Amino acid sequence: MTALRGRLGHMPAPRARSAVAVPWDRVELAPLVLVTGAEALLAERAVDRVVQLAREQDPDVEVNRLEGAGYQAGHLRVAASPSLFAEARLVVVEGLETATDDLLADLTEYLADPTPEVVLVVRHSGAPRGRKAADAVRAAGAVVVAAEAIKRDADKTAFVTDELRRAGRRADPAAVRALIEACGNDLRELASACSQLVADTTGTVTADVVGRYYGGRVEATGFRVADAAVAGRAGEAVALLRHALATGSDPVPLVAALALKLRTLVKVGAARGQGLDPVKDLGLASWQVDRARRELAGWTPEALAMAIRAVAQADAEVKGASRDPVFAVERAVLTIAEAAGSRR
Repeated sequence: MTALRGRLGHMPAPRARSAVAVPWDRVELAPLVLVTGAEALLAERAVDRVVQLAREQDPDVEVNRLEGAGYQAGHLRVAASPSLFAEARLVVVEGLETATDDLLADLTEYLADPTPEVVLVVRHSGAPRGRKAADAVRAAGAVVVAAEAIKRDADKTAFVTDELRRAGRRADPAAVRALIEACGNDLRELASACSQLVADTTGTVTADVVGRYYGGRVEATGFRVADAAVAGRAGEAVALLRHALATGSDPVPLVAALALKLRTLVKVGAARGQGLDPVKDLGLASWQVDRARRELAGWTPEALAMAIRAVAQADAEVKGASRDPVFAVERAVLTIAEAAGSRR
């Protein structure tokens, strides 16, 4: 009997229970695994980890992958059926949200009579289609892996920190922030950036290191402009803005960076007045909160309102309401810097 079959033989058969979701890097080998969530990178990692664990137990494990969209009746039972030589088997059902009616029916049938010592991994994006089947997999006692979309800055910060920690590296908070600003709109790109920094650098990752690799990104440039403007450094902000524009940056994401910066100030300021925790209640990273609190010391509510109106006007103008979007964003930067100095 193979090592994988031996290990699974000591596991209890799946049974109905209230499963607590685990992150992708903590999932363990089990007869039934449900990977649910819209973050494709994390879902892929979860599936890959289960396959890796299975191969560590038995290098000869047979891995079959079934796609929900093109599934034909009977394929699941064939893939999971015992072989003539009793090889260990692992079946991955991808895209339950695109499943054919045949797959939904076959999966329901399989859950009622699962094949002993076969690992079945089911992946579902969380979309309405296939949700009933995913719930049935969960109710059958599956180990549930959470692969939810990472959108909050606090979650992105945790993701970068964990990526580097797994590689035996650490980063300064400012470096994490700079990396998120440069690549944070795409988790796959963010993970790739972490891998590159690990491969190409040594020691603690600093903001200067991130700047050398990713300083030319539109997102990073926009946030540097916003930081200078909010701090009231008009000359620096305009110089950075003109450099960004001269090197091909589009005014639209530059205005978006200004807007995001001001929204963070508003959120932190409002949280302070309402007794909220900006990290837990608003999804901000701790470094964002600390920085915003320092920056708010130079702002009055009236000045903040003036800056927000200026950015709103610039946003409309760079999206077609003006023939000179470059002038629009520069005017917004100067207005913000002027407003920031109103309390000084």
